[in-house]
Amino acid sequence: VLEYLKACRLWPSAIFILMYIMSMGSDMASSFWLSNWSNKVDQEKSNSLNQTLVSDEKTKFFYLGIYATLGFSKSLISLLANMLFIGMYIKATKSLHQGLLRSVLRGNLRFFETTPIGRIVNRFTKDIEATEDSIPYSIKSLIECSLSLISTITIISTSTPLFLAAMVPISIFYIFVQRYFVPSNRQLKRMQAATKSPIFSHFSECQAGVSTIRAYNAQNRFIKIMQENIDEHLVHYYCNTVSNRWLALRLEILGNIITILAAFFAITSRSSLSAGLAGLSISISLSISSNLNWFVRTVSEFEANITSVERIIEYFDIKHEAEWTNEKKPDENWPQNGNIVFNDYSVKYRQELDWVLKKLNFRILPGEKIGIVGRTGAGKSSLTLGLFRMLDFISGDVLIDQVNIEKIGLHDLRHKLTIIPQESVIFSGTIRMNLDPFGIYSDEELWKALELAHLKDYIKGLEKQLDHECSEDGSNLSVGQKQLVCLARALLRKTKILVLDEATASVDHNTDELIQQTIRTQFNDCTVLTIAHRLNTIMDYSRILVLDNGSIVEFDSPKNLISNPNSLFYS
Repeated sequence: VLEYLKACRLWPSAIFILMYIMSMGSDMASSFWLSNWSNKVDQEKSNSLNQTLVSDEKTKFFYLGIYATLGFSKSLISLLANMLFIGMYIKATKSLHQGLLRSVLRGNLRFFETTPIGRIVNRFTKDIEATEDSIPYSIKSLIECSLSLISTITIISTSTPLFLAAMVPISIFYIFVQRYFVPSNRQLKRMQAATKSPIFSHFSECQAGVSTIRAYNAQNRFIKIMQENIDEHLVHYYCNTVSNRWLALRLEILGNIITILAAFFAITSRSSLSAGLAGLSISISLSISSNLNWFVRTVSEFEANITSVERIIEYFDIKHEAEWTNEKKPDENWPQNGNIVFNDYSVKYRQELDWVLKKLNFRILPGEKIGIVGRTGAGKSSLTLGLFRMLDFISGDVLIDQVNIEKIGLHDLRHKLTIIPQESVIFSGTIRMNLDPFGIYSDEELWKALELAHLKDYIKGLEKQLDHECSEDGSNLSVGQKQLVCLARALLRKTKILVLDEATASVDHNTDELIQQTIRTQFNDCTVLTIAHRLNTIMDYSRILVLDNGSIVEFDSPKNLISNPNSLFYS
């Protein structure tokens, strides 16, 4: 609650509560003023008919003016309070969303490996929605209902003081019901929210793998899993609805008892109680049943909804990557040569796991083309992840042109490296945006990169050319075309170090040949690290690094390795 109020800012929150108290005070004053008006009319008696008429006219306008002033002041204060409240919760939602987005975007690799995508989506959808819809409504309702209950009990107690004696057992029963219902309802709400994440996760997985599901004719199995997830969610939803009915029955009984007691005490005090106050006491007691029900529901809803803020704040504390920039910035033209040195370099994915790379010591000279091979699990991809500092638990050093990559900011490092991954990443947007997201390069440079990537003719043939819209994940492009877009992206950046993580594993031989030809010609003066699955693509490389079980077993030229029948590369 405090975190949400901090997001709203504390002083506007205090002003908002004060304004609502003033609004409720105006409402109470108007009720008492109306009661006083009715009593005055009964008490006024005059000997002259004309004097009575004149007196009635003056009294009517006087009391009506005061009553209208009180009503107008209540409306004006409520309007100003609501305007202030809208600004508060919009600011709070914006602040929480920005904090959540910033934290998740800076989350380390382990966070994304261990957190289901449905859970992350749930934070950005349901929980953020709660901060701008359910929670503000609950806070406003809670304040309104609390003040309404206080004013109701105050009016009844002022009219019939004996009512205070009856309030003791009523309050005890009410507190018992509230203490019993609210924790139970809160847990039911949490379980209801927890069972919604598997629905989102399963839907996202089905959407991503719908072609595979259809290919294996597994639709019925996945539909059954979805139905089971929905059934599990509805079980908790039903329990929550039943608990609300349980509460409503008991609070209706309690409200009726209060109304009966208010009427009873008004009758017993008829000799000393004016007709106006008696009518006010009984009429206002009729609404206490709904107020009590509303109050407990609001408290329960508030406690259930505020857990959304708790879940959002929880993601503020996830383990982040290192700082994007720091004071140890490398030179603007770093790296100039592309020299890479690994000194006793070891890395693992988590603290409790074994090392996936073990004390690697090797040097890559400027402009060398290095092929990296090994069996599955040998540590090939882990080597590239370490080079980009995607992994946290490391030992040893990596130097690029005599600069320790652990000492500089992540943005300064990754901005100077280029990677073409096995699974190409295409964003929803235009071809121009996918090639140049930051708008740095001219159209002439974009077309030059497309020409070198052998995509120029295809893009020229599109109606909107560079402004052609790519659908989600580039589904309107072939696998080879998406990989060529990634190649064009790399050609635009043209950094001194290029990493290919099995970039041609999922493309046909023609596309593979086009990519390899472009890399040989356009990255001739760059240091290239290639994780290869087709050995023919790296046979003309400077040297080949052979990994096995996280260690270097061979590091020599392809000619020397292939001529040695005992080498692991030869086998």
